[in-house]
Amino acid sequence: MAYRAAFTGLGEEYGEFFEQGMVVVFNENAPAELAELAALHTISVLEREVKPGDEIVLGNKRYTVTAVGEKANDTLGKLGHCTFIFTGAAEAELDGQIVLKGDGMPDLKAGDPFEINFR
Repeated sequence: MAYRAAFTGLGEEYGEFFEQGMVVVFNENAPAELAELAALHTISVLEREVKPGDEIVLGNKRYTVTAVGEKANDTLGKLGHCTFIFTGAAEAELDGQIVLKGDGMPDLKAGDPFEINFR
């Protein structure tokens, strides 16, 4: 069981969040005002909630989930939306965050994979 999507593009303001250590994702059909902030991806079905210990693939990098905000699974399932932060913290600071541990931030481009491998 896994979540498989592909990135389709980056919004004009994506870099502002990236510079703050965050990657905001949305389904490619997001409204324009949200799409401009995000890495957009194809629509996929979230078959179960993301949990600590799961693996997230963003482009050519793999990360381990260390924490999941209270609303992150809901928005990821409905809108393909969450905010990834790369601190490896044991708790998410905000409800919509998924915290990841790994080697730096991803360098995303259209066609790159976005996958969740459930453990």
